[in-house]
Amino acid sequence: MGEPRPPEGGVTTAIPTETAPGSGGLGLGSAIALIIGNVVGTGIFLLPASLAAFGTVSLVAMVVVTIGAVAMAMVFGKLGERIPAGGGPYAYARSAFGEFAGFWNAWSFWLTAWIGNAAIAVAWVGYVQYFAQQVFGLDWNGVPIAIGLVGLWIPAVVNLMGARNMAAFQLVTTILKFAPLLFVGVIGLFFIQGANFGAFNATDGNWVGAVSMAGAVALFIYSGVESVSIAAEKIRNPERNIGRASVIGVLACAVLYILSTVAVMGTVPHERLVNSTAPFADALNNMFGGSAGGILMAACAIVSGIGALNGWTMLVAEMPLAAAKDGMFPPVFGRVSRRGVPAAGILAGTILTSVMLLVGYASENAFNTIVLLASFTTVIPYFFSAAAQIFWLATGGRLVDKRRLARDMIIAVIALLFAFWMAFGSGAEAVLGGTLMLLVGVPVYIWVKSKRGEYGPRDARVS
Repeated sequence: MGEPRPPEGGVTTAIPTETAPGSGGLGLGSAIALIIGNVVGTGIFLLPASLAAFGTVSLVAMVVVTIGAVAMAMVFGKLGERIPAGGGPYAYARSAFGEFAGFWNAWSFWLTAWIGNAAIAVAWVGYVQYFAQQVFGLDWNGVPIAIGLVGLWIPAVVNLMGARNMAAFQLVTTILKFAPLLFVGVIGLFFIQGANFGAFNATDGNWVGAVSMAGAVALFIYSGVESVSIAAEKIRNPERNIGRASVIGVLACAVLYILSTVAVMGTVPHERLVNSTAPFADALNNMFGGSAGGILMAACAIVSGIGALNGWTMLVAEMPLAAAKDGMFPPVFGRVSRRGVPAAGILAGTILTSVMLLVGYASENAFNTIVLLASFTTVIPYFFSAAAQIFWLATGGRLVDKRRLARDMIIAVIALLFAFWMAFGSGAEAVLGGTLMLLVGVPVYIWVKSKRGEYGPRDARVS
């Protein structure tokens, strides 16, 4: 691996070297499972209803987003080969563009984590309401915020109690996510009726704008493609396995997503699907009649949602914990309780998610509003990662394989344009809100630097 070029003035100060990459115990199979487990969340259980609002043009958007996600996965693979160290996009941006770029990417990831939890909670609420109505005859449709807050704070309490590595529980929730989705995606194809699909473009604008908006919503379901690059230190042979695991994981999720979305759109009438809070449950009921299938699907989605919220609540706290230890986040996020958990990060993240839930439900479409905002904050680190790859290919600042230069550059440019397009597709409201949230990070960065007594950037190149 080539040496980094010194900055102006000819002085290079390396940041502390991370744990030796590749020393972990996760092989290719485990790395693929990590990608799939993090990518497939509760959002998919509500996605067909959200996409139906755009029309069947949303299926085109899903294909385009999948191509972009695969390109992004390939870029992460190459970046993992160049810098096989933990931190993923945070490390890549910091190495290529300096300390502040690294901080801003870490800040954006933190925003994505707690904003995304609100979207998971909204999807979870719909299935809780459906289950309560069908099984107990309870009408909970008037209290979605209360249900959502319960769903957010149960995982927070569990995490504060020090619950760690609940492998068996996570395995069960993963199976309960995959089994019904795969069943609907495969069996549902035999029950499709053409009359159930809505118009190609169900929006008031042109179809290009509809593709962009639907694509930004669909992007949320691919959040997590960077998971293996972040955990590079735990991956065996990261130079080889980060890229392979990322691409294989994205393709597996894509097949599941597209099949299940087509099946739901084809089995639930468009007018009903647009307003559905439990589209997969409605699909099963239409396929087999009665309500037993829908109740089972709702139960699976509820358990899956709690599992997803539990895992992401941990990530909301763990990312700022790591950044705080590196001096890039306020020190309070780096402290752990007597139970060994970053309590401040858990509480701060859950409080912010609760506020985002309230904001979301104050809008016309809570799920889409939150997802579009989360999509914007997601693509910022994606954009910087693709830019870092282009930077190194163009400058030769790191080892470049000239035989594959053209191919690698094309893939990186596709990933960069994909991230830019997704930022545009998030819509003016999400871009404005997300930009303001990113700007809030600047005073935080200034405060952190002042607490360290620093007045200039520390060079952040990764060895």
